[in-house]
Amino acid sequence: MGAAVGGLAGHLDGFVRAVREAGIPVGISQAVDAAEILTVVDLLDREQLRHGLAAVLLQRAAQRQTYDVLFDLWWPLGDRPAADAAADGSAEGGESTLDVPDDAALADLMRAELLRLLTDGDPEELRRFAREAVDQLGQGQPTPSGQSYFSYRVMRALSPDTLVAQLLAGLLGDAGRGGLAEQVARQTVRDRLAAFKSAVEAEVRRRTASEKGRDRVAKNAVRPLADQVDFLRAQAADLAELRRAVTPLARRLAVRLSARRRLGREGRLDFRKTVRASLGTGGVPVVTHHRPRKVHKPELVVLCDVSGSVAGFSHFTLMLTQALREHFSGVRAFAFVDSTDEVTRFFRPGADVADAIARIGREAQVVAYDGHSDYGTAFDVFADRWASAVGPKTSLLVLGDGRTNYRQAGVPVLAELVRRARSAHWLNPEPRRLWGSGDSAADRYGEVIDMVECRNAAQLTEFVTTL
Repeated sequence: MGAAVGGLAGHLDGFVRAVREAGIPVGISQAVDAAEILTVVDLLDREQLRHGLAAVLLQRAAQRQTYDVLFDLWWPLGDRPAADAAADGSAEGGESTLDVPDDAALADLMRAELLRLLTDGDPEELRRFAREAVDQLGQGQPTPSGQSYFSYRVMRALSPDTLVAQLLAGLLGDAGRGGLAEQVARQTVRDRLAAFKSAVEAEVRRRTASEKGRDRVAKNAVRPLADQVDFLRAQAADLAELRRAVTPLARRLAVRLSARRRLGREGRLDFRKTVRASLGTGGVPVVTHHRPRKVHKPELVVLCDVSGSVAGFSHFTLMLTQALREHFSGVRAFAFVDSTDEVTRFFRPGADVADAIARIGREAQVVAYDGHSDYGTAFDVFADRWASAVGPKTSLLVLGDGRTNYRQAGVPVLAELVRRARSAHWLNPEPRRLWGSGDSAADRYGEVIDMVECRNAAQLTEFVTTL
């Protein structure tokens, strides 16, 4: 009994460690709570265990997908005895439970069975069928390390997306097409197809993990969390998730800047007034007097590289610019490729970010020559046309990878802008180890401006909190 409890505790420790390594912060108190969960849930009820551990280990809904993948690897569906499997028509490996005349008819017969199960909508039966589908249709060529399974082979053989019309007919019945009933039916079909695909992928991961080890599979199966996706590699789905993270990030920056304005309104000690007031108390300075501090209105100038090499990064930073515009009127945005143009007009409060970015590509004068990044020319144009935009009240924020295509870097012009600004920072989406390599002038820029590595939203959040 003690050995079983110790083995379960060790298994939970490995699972918690995997969750932490995937980028989900799990503290000691949360790990203790997870151990407590094992004593209050039914360990034979896998879904109850899933939700119980999620309740104490996760802080954000965006972490759930990563968590579910890891949970399926560490707490897989257990194999049942052969007698039980035969009783409900399922099997793990070996011969198919479907009575088919030959292998050619297997896929058609299983496709018909899938149609029935999708129509019925029993999630447990659908998961059972997914296990058998992987066993019968997902096998690839054996490798020296063991048998290989692939979800795409199952999907290619069953083609579940082609069953939509039949599923709609089965769900709608005599109700007919159109109206709310069809919308509900279509959403139900999408949800059930997604559940089946997810079950197939989970079963493939489970089988692969049993052959090659959970840790190895987890590294390939778990996608980075949205705030840890490199801006330069972000896909459309990643940008959609990042967009939801921008608003609270901008709000946090707004609160910090506002707090700086509220605190310390009293300036330096006014010695003359303090001494004069002390004459009434025998020369003891009971009350001190201070000169009033000049409270500056926060101004922010954003200078952003929007060339193709940093498209994902510029997309995100322009979203941040739009969010900041919602909080401050003193935000001016400038974009450049091989020339510079002010793009503040595209970021009106309430404007759609995607539309604003599209308009920058169509209307902004950011390309004057060949469309390749030219930082030197871009800085020159900015300094010539908008020199007054940067002053002692301005925070300057430069966004780009600092790759000049072996053209003039314009370091002296940037140094002058930094000198005139109240503060200046450069956010670079490339890893620090690449600064100065090839055509990168990041190391040279770093000599005149605070160069910050900002490859993902997590690093950007860290920068904002320390600003």
